Amino acid sequence: MSEALGHVTRQGRKMMSVARITEINASGTSIENAIENGVARASQTLENIEQVWVKNVKAQIENGSVAEYRVDMKVTFVLKE
Repeated sequence: MSEALGHVTRQGRKMMSVARITEINASGTSIENAIENGVARASQTLENIEQVWVKNVKAQIENGSVAEYRVDMKVTFVLKE
């Protein structure tokens, strides 16, 4: 799924960019940590990441307490010209 994003150049003209959205899953010791881990890993492969949307949050339970948080995210990145 792709969408067009408008960006303003230094000259003040509006240019259209094309972005792509990919879904990833990541885990961590907190929700924020899971998001940060997902963005850090995605950044190793994807360039021009603009935003993420957290679709779902889950918690892995062990011995009656939260052992790990898991997030399902949509990562939006702008395609190169």
